[in-house]
Amino acid sequence: MNEQSSDLRETVRQRYAAAATTVTEGAAACCGSGPTAVEVDANFGSGLYDADERAGLPAEAVAASLGCGNPTAVAELGEGDRVLDLGSGGGIDVLLSARRVGPTGKAYGLDMTEEMLALALANAKKAGVGNVEFLKGTIETIPLPANTIDVVISNCVINLSVDKPAVFAEMFRVLRPGGRIGISDVVADDALTSAQRAERGDYVGCIAGALSFAEYRAGLEAAGFTDVGITPTHAVADGMHSAIVRATKTATTATGPGAPAAHAADGSCCGVSACCTPAEEAVDPAVGVDEAKSAAGCGCTS
Repeated sequence: MNEQSSDLRETVRQRYAAAATTVTEGAAACCGSGPTAVEVDANFGSGLYDADERAGLPAEAVAASLGCGNPTAVAELGEGDRVLDLGSGGGIDVLLSARRVGPTGKAYGLDMTEEMLALALANAKKAGVGNVEFLKGTIETIPLPANTIDVVISNCVINLSVDKPAVFAEMFRVLRPGGRIGISDVVADDALTSAQRAERGDYVGCIAGALSFAEYRAGLEAAGFTDVGITPTHAVADGMHSAIVRATKTATTATGPGAPAAHAADGSCCGVSACCTPAEEAVDPAVGVDEAKSAAGCGCTS
């Protein structure tokens, strides 16, 4: 990473560390004033979530929401899914995902900011949610094994990355074959140059670093994704849009040592349902999980 990229990442980290501190200090204020929302405009923040979604969440998780959309509303999460939220912040999307996937599923949150991770852990404890885990790291180097996640979500974070091709490659790596992404992000009109995007807002404000529609699509396809769809939802600046980004990691039929597991529409792979999760079991009750995998030459071993 060059010096300019390092400086940009540090600027982003400092901004979100300050946001977490603002919420935490607000929560500790006297006279029951409660958490103070970070200053954002109408295009960003907790107002993009329905009231029934916010109900039951810790006020600090809602106050720390700085995204440009609501990825959990479009990701089509199901019972038992393993979900990864890139740039999870105060944890609002992780907690909402945990509700949707239920006790047999799991929601991971990944963030590089200590202050946000501490806030997210506190919010998960307040919410009484057990099927969540928060990880420290960058979205360019995800600290999870390959082929282990069903859905990757993110809320206005990929535009902040200093190495977007690495993010796309890492999303593809950790997704199981047949897995998918459901992302909210800022995307620019194809006609806007990088300089014109910078005129509309700074990098840390989620504008200058945004990809165009064509660049976003090309980046996902270069990483191996198919069925790429990018749908604008509302304007955030002139020629800049909040958008829903969907794509799929196509299921593979490859087998043998080290090969990724092939998944059917019902979530089974190599004769095993709920493959590579604590709930996995052989489709044929007459055989064990290891026997079913061995017979199929399944590469999914953890």
